[in-house]
Amino acid sequence: MRYGEKQKAALSFNIEKHIPLLFVLPCFIVLLSVSVFPFLYSLWLSFNKWELGIGQRSPTFAWLSNYARLFSDSRFLGSMENMAEVLVFGVGAQLLIGLGVALLLNRPFRGRSWVTTLFLLPMMICPVVVGCNWKMIYHYTYGPLNHILRLIGIGEGLNWLGSSDLALPSIIIADTWEWMPFMMIVLLAGLQSIPEELYEAAKVDGASRRQVFWYITLPSLKTIIIIAVLIRMMDTFKLFDLVALLTQGGPASASETISFYNYLTGFKFFNMGYAASLAYIQLAVIIIIASLFLRFLRKEEGE
Repeated sequence: MRYGEKQKAALSFNIEKHIPLLFVLPCFIVLLSVSVFPFLYSLWLSFNKWELGIGQRSPTFAWLSNYARLFSDSRFLGSMENMAEVLVFGVGAQLLIGLGVALLLNRPFRGRSWVTTLFLLPMMICPVVVGCNWKMIYHYTYGPLNHILRLIGIGEGLNWLGSSDLALPSIIIADTWEWMPFMMIVLLAGLQSIPEELYEAAKVDGASRRQVFWYITLPSLKTIIIIAVLIRMMDTFKLFDLVALLTQGGPASASETISFYNYLTGFKFFNMGYAASLAYIQLAVIIIIASLFLRFLRKEEGE
């Protein structure tokens, strides 16, 4: 009898121990169904040919033909080249401008908190609204940007969104305006975390402002800059909304990014297998970039 009571007590204890897992289980099942299953299904689909646009009702296994096709697809290569320009010039401009604004805001002055809040507003606006606003700004006839150019005597203005030379830079400018505040606020937090004693010691030693910036400020911000740039690069790789609202990838695919081309392939051309392979190539590139940045970050921390 005593042995049976001990068994019941042990069983009751085990059940009570696993009750929290039972409460978590429904959430785990939902997350598994909405994340892991689509991931595995799309990965399987990337090895299949399934073109709904030509009436193919079911996918057929095609091995690596979708991935091999990528290297001969001039449109894909062009979209990757456009993406590289956005990453280099867009994220680079956000870093430089954000660092400059952060350095200005790091100095005490009256109304600094209000000015900082105003700089953060573009990042808080819905990307669709940002795209609509910049489409009006870039309008050839009625846009304020071309109106200013006419006032200062630069012809009749520029065809910002209709020129193959200006379409992608126009998107980069709009994206920089929207996300520069992210760089600014991160770098400002980093600046305010630098010990004041370092600056006081440099001042006593007679260091100039340029020397203080190069030998104290930048080295102290190195880790924060790497993390901020990595976050922005991964996010910029998914740039879609501004392209869709401003140029639709045109003219003649001049401003088409990899995300927009992936959208066209899947939801306009209905080539589902090829669209899945595009998504996984995009994921692979993001993983490679993140790995390089994290390796460099670990190397810096090790030093």
